[in-house]
Amino acid sequence: MIAMPTSPAASPLPPSRTEPDGSAVIRVLSYNIRSMRDDTAALARVISACEPDLVLVQEAPRFFRWRKKLAPLASACGQVVLSGGATAAGPALLCSLRATVERTEDVLLPLTPGLHRRGFATAVVRFGRARLGVLSCHLSLQKNERYEQGGMLLDHLARLGTPHAIAGGDLNERPDGRTFKRLASELRDCWATAPWGAEYTSTPADPHQRIDAILATPGIEVLACGVPLGHPGVTEADLRAATDHLPVLAALRVPAS
Repeated sequence: MIAMPTSPAASPLPPSRTEPDGSAVIRVLSYNIRSMRDDTAALARVISACEPDLVLVQEAPRFFRWRKKLAPLASACGQVVLSGGATAAGPALLCSLRATVERTEDVLLPLTPGLHRRGFATAVVRFGRARLGVLSCHLSLQKNERYEQGGMLLDHLARLGTPHAIAGGDLNERPDGRTFKRLASELRDCWATAPWGAEYTSTPADPHQRIDAILATPGIEVLACGVPLGHPGVTEADLRAATDHLPVLAALRVPAS
């Protein structure tokens, strides 16, 4: 068995809460679920144990009766489907009932012939007085297309028109890649800001690279972020069985708007 390395900062994750000043501490989970082709019971256990307020999904089911696959997963985790799925070419958003939803939009990106169609699932939500733009993405395997999609991500995040925003997903690139660097030049790489848990997200059987990330606009305080290895209720067996990526979990403080 290959050990999953942990960060020295693996302390208890701050719980979700509303602060006296109106700011909100939220938990955000980003997870590539590989079209739910693996152990869906293990997947639901991992998501539930993380107690997220928002789940940024990649590779949600996209084909026949895809909604009937995604909705039961959300329900099993105490979530509801917010946006995305087939209508965003794979990315999706789930949320807890703590979130008040203002609007959603599924975005299809330009199709490069011969390559997979990509898209963004986006929403504007509120947690009390904290207003937040949210975007889930799964960027291209092709480096030039991926770089262009990184620019589109920044543009769409800005167009949400919120004082604070987060983006997360499978970037298909390590932090030293030019697209990752492009994103991190304008957004805060949450793992690099406040590392917690474990770093590497690929693969569960051999964690050796970080290609999944949660990024936040500068006004958001990053309290902790990383792979929730060792988090209460999250077992290594479930992480290996659930899908071919490891999830990223962040605790963020979003100021009141």
